[in-house]
Amino acid sequence: MGDAATRPRSEPTNLRPDRAMTGRTVLVTGAGSGIGAAAARCLAAAGASVLCTDRDDAAAARTAAALPPAIDHPAPRRLDVTSETEWEAAVGSLASLDAIVHSAGVSAASALDATSLAAWRELLAVNLDGAFLAVRSGFRAMSGRGGSIVLVASASGLRAASGAAAYSVSKAAVCMLAKAAAKESRDRGLGVRVNTVCPAGVKTPLWEAMPFFRELVAKTGSTEAAYRELAGGTPGGRFAEPEEIAQAILYLASDTSAFVTGIDLPLDGGYLL
Repeated sequence: MGDAATRPRSEPTNLRPDRAMTGRTVLVTGAGSGIGAAAARCLAAAGASVLCTDRDDAAAARTAAALPPAIDHPAPRRLDVTSETEWEAAVGSLASLDAIVHSAGVSAASALDATSLAAWRELLAVNLDGAFLAVRSGFRAMSGRGGSIVLVASASGLRAASGAAAYSVSKAAVCMLAKAAAKESRDRGLGVRVNTVCPAGVKTPLWEAMPFFRELVAKTGSTEAAYRELAGGTPGGRFAEPEEIAQAILYLASDTSAFVTGIDLPLDGGYLL
């Protein structure tokens, strides 16, 4: 049957979480901060060689510098996820690719009638076009040898968020993209699994950059207090830590989830109940 590095990954080959990614190479987008940075650290801790990419190449480099030095990680690089040429260059720099974790994304909060067409298109370009290019790149690089693509979507893509229509629509589309891609991979025998994680509120710079959140920080006196107040009325009662989302990403990226494809995994503290 061949060894685990060469046969299509349709069966679990390593069920130990601490070694689940040994010998695997993973490309992580949005690795400069938040969920992407936590995913890069988590995957590397499980043995993966991680290519950290981000539109902010200095941020990607900071994350890469903190990864376990015992593993030979590719040099971090800039990747604007809306750029075909930058995707091709990033994937082409790797001798092999076993998984893509697509975490890069943007958020926005505005009423529909206050949202400009330019803002709508920019958000969809990053969140949806970027996910499409991630899937297409993964199919081209991993077809026939197997692999995993994990797209970071959102609970707001499963339950509409008032005042954030563009964001909700973009993440709902990412969820459908993952299902369509998973079905196509299965039907064509590509061996590439595609899944999403759908977090609710997570402590990331996406929130902290929003004007309303900065106003809340000024009102409450600290970032942590702002998170507590914002989460006070939610079912989970708190915001998740990026590391909690990273553990779910590790599961979907590794062979421990070899029989899982086409799912949206809510990580929401009960928000969707």
